[in-house]
Amino acid sequence: MVDFGHTLTGMQVAILVMDGFEQVEFTGPRAALEQVDASTKVVSADKHGKVHGYNHDVQADEFDVDLSFAEVDTKDFDAVLLPGGALNAERIRNNPEAQQIVREMSEDGKPIAAICHGALLLVSAGLVEGRTLTSWPSLQDEVRKAGGNWVDQEVVVDGNLISSRKPDDIPAFCDKIREVLLERLNASARGTRDEQRGVGLAG
Repeated sequence: MVDFGHTLTGMQVAILVMDGFEQVEFTGPRAALEQVDASTKVVSADKHGKVHGYNHDVQADEFDVDLSFAEVDTKDFDAVLLPGGALNAERIRNNPEAQQIVREMSEDGKPIAAICHGALLLVSAGLVEGRTLTSWPSLQDEVRKAGGNWVDQEVVVDGNLISSRKPDDIPAFCDKIREVLLERLNASARGTRDEQRGVGLAG
C-alpha cells in the first residue's frame, strides 16, 4: 500500500487521448496523480485543439491539449496513462505516433497504465505478446490473438504494464499507479545517493 505521506514531485505522466475517451477514466487517475504532486500532460493528435470526454456514449466535457503526439519526447516522461472509451481507443490505436510513444516508453521500462479499452493501443503497438493484462472483457479475444494472457482482475501488474477493466476498478487502478511510481521514485533517489558516494549500481 502506498504511503500517501510521500509525494511524486518531479514525476511527469503523459495522458494519451483522442475524442471519445471515457471521462471518469481520465479525471479519476489524473486527480489521484495530482493529489500526490505528480505532473500530468494531456497529449493528443492536435496540440491546439481540445478533446471531448464521454460518459459512456454521451458527450461530456472538453479538455485542453498540452502536446501533440508528434511533439512528445518520451525522455521527458516517467509514465503513460491510457484511459478507455471505445471511440477513443479505436482512433488512437491506429495513430502511428501514439503507437511509437508507447513503444519507446516500453523499451525504457517506464510504466504504462491502461484501463478498459485503453489496452487496444498496446495491442496495435505490439506490446502485449507474452504479457499478462486485463481490459474491458470484450477485448479479451483480441488480447489473446496478439499473444497476451488476459485475466479477469480489477488491476494487474506485469512488469511495466498496469491494467484494469472498467470504471469500477478506478480506485485500485489509481492506487497501483501511484505505488509503482513511488517505488520508481524511491529507487531513483537511492541510486542518486549511491552514485554520489561513488558506488555503482548493477544493471
